[in-house]
Amino acid sequence: MAAQAPVDEIAQLSVSDTTATKPKPGLDSATATNGNLNHDSDDSDDDAENPAPGAETGAVKKKKKRKPKKKKKNPTAQSDPPRVLISQLFPNKVYPKGEEVEYVNENRYRTTNEEKRHLDNLKNDFYNDYRHAAEAHRQTRQWAQKNIKPGWSLTDIANGIEDSVRALVGHQGLEEGDALKAGMGFPTGLSLNHCAAHYNPNAGNKMVLQQDDVLKVDIGVHVNGNIVDSAFTLAFNPRYDPLLEACKAATNEGLKQAGIDARLGEIGGYIQEVMESYEVELDGNTYQVKPIRNLNGHTILPYNIHGGKSVPIVKSNDQTKMEEGDVFAIETFGSTGNGYVHEEGEVSHYAKRTDAPKVDLRLSSAKSLLNVINKNFGTLPFCRRYLDRLGQDKYLLGLNSLVANGVVESYPPLVDKKGSYTAQYEHTILIRPTVKEVISRGDDY
Repeated sequence: MAAQAPVDEIAQLSVSDTTATKPKPGLDSATATNGNLNHDSDDSDDDAENPAPGAETGAVKKKKKRKPKKKKKNPTAQSDPPRVLISQLFPNKVYPKGEEVEYVNENRYRTTNEEKRHLDNLKNDFYNDYRHAAEAHRQTRQWAQKNIKPGWSLTDIANGIEDSVRALVGHQGLEEGDALKAGMGFPTGLSLNHCAAHYNPNAGNKMVLQQDDVLKVDIGVHVNGNIVDSAFTLAFNPRYDPLLEACKAATNEGLKQAGIDARLGEIGGYIQEVMESYEVELDGNTYQVKPIRNLNGHTILPYNIHGGKSVPIVKSNDQTKMEEGDVFAIETFGSTGNGYVHEEGEVSHYAKRTDAPKVDLRLSSAKSLLNVINKNFGTLPFCRRYLDRLGQDKYLLGLNSLVANGVVESYPPLVDKKGSYTAQYEHTILIRPTVKEVISRGDDY
């Protein structure tokens, strides 16, 4: 989920698809796993008591041995769409690590230092929750990349992704407090063309993905409040390939430069240099790919998608350092437009502020809605469809009151100029004591 750069700081800037085993048509999971469970030779005893005509008198007929029922085995492959719990695919509850990258130069010692290894071991549960969320993210986006095609409505895309995430972590989020245990880290971003971020379809949205669209897919998955934030871009017309490649390469450069003691402003400079080295030709015009300078990467805190540090995607004088224990979302946005976004359009994204003031709310609808938000989302971002899903109705007046009173923050869509195209790639990294771990890395990007 994108972090918007503070306006007053802008002036200071110097510039594989896991092939799931599909059940065969006509076979349910029990049949596929256990064979014919309803034919266990239960009538063999009757045969013994009532010999067939013509059998010799006194002859003893041997009883057929009853075949033991086979125990159900845990599934070993993901379904399509993804519905098999990640915890069943990894029955030991130890989830795959992301890409581990050793530190270099003065931090090289950390890889083998016993003290740092001990500090790493103390956070095994924290890392495992993150890896659990990351595996759910990988398997969900794998399905999304394979299946999303022109002709799909944005609502169907959002539901397909979010239903998958909830199924994989085993929390549907319909019971009070369930969504706080695991599930969506924030509403799925489905931003088209000149819209770069924070778009999610509200109820009644009729938008349909077109062949010439550029779609940013930003997915957040959390387990126990530990949020994996990772995004990719889909385009079906190859003319946009250089734009997508620019963002992917710039994100990878940001990941390469990240690490303990890395200065955030300098990382932005490296990202900018890579991004601006790409050009894209559209309708006979050539555009240098521009980084969207008022969108940033960011730290992630428990149940808080935007922490206190920002990673610019243009060079800046920010001397803030990355530190041991930080969790960062490294994300880049490229544009054929102005390289600057503004808020425009109907709001779908909201989040309760972590520093929300205690306000004497006059509207009873605002009070009851805040109670629903506290019990189901806390400070995790949510959208209007999530409220609809919980059975809330006629809540807009109360929601707007919470926003006006500074209790809830609204996040309108962020757009560049009309007619331009934007792309995004993003990964989450753990700045561990011994290595940096690109927790959301996969075979796809």
